[in-house]
Amino acid sequence: MNKQLAEFVGTFALVFFGCGAAVVGSMGSGPGAINLLGIASAFGFAIVAMAYGIGPISGCHVNPAVSFGVFAAGRMSAADMVSYWIAQVLGAIVAAGVLYLILSGK
Repeated sequence: MNKQLAEFVGTFALVFFGCGAAVVGSMGSGPGAINLLGIASAFGFAIVAMAYGIGPISGCHVNPAVSFGVFAAGRMSAADMVSYWIAQVLGAIVAAGVLYLILSGK
């Protein structure tokens, strides 16, 4: 797996599970609803899972701001940063689209 694909998968997982928990949490009420702790846990577990899964491949940035920070520290070239950004944005858009399809019932 190349670095860009790893970043795509990592960002997809973060948006899908984290934002998915937030959206589903806002839809429910009562004792079975996802609360703030559940939403935060979904984001946290997604990051930890991706850190173990794709961390050795790409560094698990899954956020353009992190990639920029790595670039500013001199640990990444500008071309790599831009390719990470493209993969991260595409991963987030695809995850949001999948969530939309699932939650809209289409």
